[in-house]
Amino acid sequence: MVNKSVLRKLSNQELEGYLKEGNRFVPEAVQVAFEILEERERVFSEQEKTAVQQLIQHKKEEEEAKLSEEHELWKDHITEDANAIKLFPRELILLIGGIFGTVPGALLLGLNFIKLKKYGAAILTFIFGGTFLPFQNFLVPLIYKESTQGFFTYRKSPEFFMAAVGALLLLVFWVLFTPKKLPYRAASYIFPGILSLIMLAIIINYPEWFSGYFLVSFAR
Repeated sequence: MVNKSVLRKLSNQELEGYLKEGNRFVPEAVQVAFEILEERERVFSEQEKTAVQQLIQHKKEEEEAKLSEEHELWKDHITEDANAIKLFPRELILLIGGIFGTVPGALLLGLNFIKLKKYGAAILTFIFGGTFLPFQNFLVPLIYKESTQGFFTYRKSPEFFMAAVGALLLLVFWVLFTPKKLPYRAASYIFPGILSLIMLAIIINYPEWFSGYFLVSFAR
């Protein structure tokens, strides 16, 4: 949001810079600078007024295009096109990563990167999936402990909070390393389903390894 009182402190010459083509100011700032100059009895010709309004409109269109581009980057481009590459779906990875942890989620995402020949990204994702688990197990009891002393306000379910953080980081990995706007088909759900059952069995039999998981917290 543009603070008009701040712009009022600028000189006319500085405000004129807001009206020049190619400046980096937001359209609202250009509009406010124009209004202040008019208040100071700066006389604009019809041609100058038209140029300023065109500049403002151009900046608004640039902002809209930038927002649209950012939306496209985060959008999931799953398709039914038979020619598209098969990958494990993003929503499935986030669901499994949220429920069963970053280990299976990162494994599925890393396998996607291997299919895309993004081997460095795959290795980084596998490392993240393994290292987030001990970090999660360390942070959850710390949140419980410190919340009683007033340092943390998130007291109801730190396990769920950390699961959401892990899934969000998997999403970030997807956006960073998957080619932009890549259309893909959903790969078979059989392997993710088997992987989920294996993880569930491990969690049930070795709950001490997953003390930071909200699935384990249900059994307490």
